[in-house]
Amino acid sequence: MAHQTNYNLDQRFDFTAATKKAIFIVGGIGAVLLILGIIFAAMGGDHGHGDDAGHAFHWTQRLFANLWINNVYFVGIAIIGVFFFAIQYAAQAGWSAGLLRIMLSLGYWLPIGAVLMIVSFFVVNHDIFHWTHAYLFDINDPHYDKIIDGKGAYFYWPMEKGSFPIFYVVRMVAFLGLWLFFFNKLRTLSYGEDLKSTGHNWFTIRKWSAIFLVVFAVTSSISAWDWVMSIDTHWFSTLFGWYVFSSWFVAGLSAMTLIAIFLRERGYLTMVNENHIHDMGKFVFAFSIFWTYLWFSQFLLIYYANIPEEAVYFVERLESDIYSPWLFANLIFNFVLPFFVLMTRDSKRHSIFLKVVCTLIIVGHWIDHFMMVQPGTLGHNGGVGFMEIGMFLVFGAAMTFVVLTGLAKHNLVAKNNPMLEESYHHHI
Repeated sequence: MAHQTNYNLDQRFDFTAATKKAIFIVGGIGAVLLILGIIFAAMGGDHGHGDDAGHAFHWTQRLFANLWINNVYFVGIAIIGVFFFAIQYAAQAGWSAGLLRIMLSLGYWLPIGAVLMIVSFFVVNHDIFHWTHAYLFDINDPHYDKIIDGKGAYFYWPMEKGSFPIFYVVRMVAFLGLWLFFFNKLRTLSYGEDLKSTGHNWFTIRKWSAIFLVVFAVTSSISAWDWVMSIDTHWFSTLFGWYVFSSWFVAGLSAMTLIAIFLRERGYLTMVNENHIHDMGKFVFAFSIFWTYLWFSQFLLIYYANIPEEAVYFVERLESDIYSPWLFANLIFNFVLPFFVLMTRDSKRHSIFLKVVCTLIIVGHWIDHFMMVQPGTLGHNGGVGFMEIGMFLVFGAAMTFVVLTGLAKHNLVAKNNPMLEESYHHHI
């Protein structure tokens, strides 16, 4: 490989004290805002409620809703990194050889995210998931709900409905466990590639990637139904699994693009040029349109059919003083701005455009998750305040720290990857 001499393939990312300090400052600001948000909500500052018990219930419920939004969102971004890595191998893609380790690094959040998801489910379940209340399944109770009772087996099988949702919990643990297993397997094989000059590992990674993609296709959809759609238990959408996946995917692509630009600006990844960055920009552009297509498809079919039990999902978002502005902000952040800013070839090759758009998309898809969770859990008590912004910054800073720590442990480039030569000559 004649060109390899020009590049330092043993380069490692130096996670400097200055970078850590910047992350800690963002996390610290987030923590302060979160505490302020909790204090204001506990004092009833956000909404006027009658009694103190109502305040206490309200602020914990709002805290739990935020915890769940960020859990689902950041675990989604983490697994998308592993998913995109697997796609490169399954498709035998050559262009991305210099970026593979960035994709994989997002997965370092998975162990922390998985523990947070499972533990927080047991903390938040009654406040977030209406179907966890036993009285809904008691035919003699005035609050008995025939529709939720009909779906009860999906959560409680083989146990009695309204007891312990064992089927649901087993699915959550199994899916997160599988994702972790594949992340660790692909990570071990990828770093093993640095030690062996043969292409053996490449074929093994390809095989495991193909298996993972099949597993992910099933688990990502069901996890979206479980973790998000079951909040609005009466409502369902047949493309919801795709919808949540597309939201995760655009946010994950944006995170990978930002990391690539961050590393390049600090002199790393010398073999990654503006052509590779252009390709990442094209992915972000294309899948922001794909997300919009799914958003619009879901909306249009429900609007056109006008079936009350379907339409209520959008009615409670569009006719709410709290949520309707965010519904439009969601579309502006995730479609209008990326579409018009990244439309030209040059904008996808200049880091300033990509940095702005990718940051907006990461915030925008958090808004998307906020819109999926809060109306069904908090109703008119929701909104975006210090608590929401604070929790987002805390999670974002924590994940950034974990990902960059993982990235610093090994070489930034898989130096024996047989596709590197093709990546050097990548030109579009």
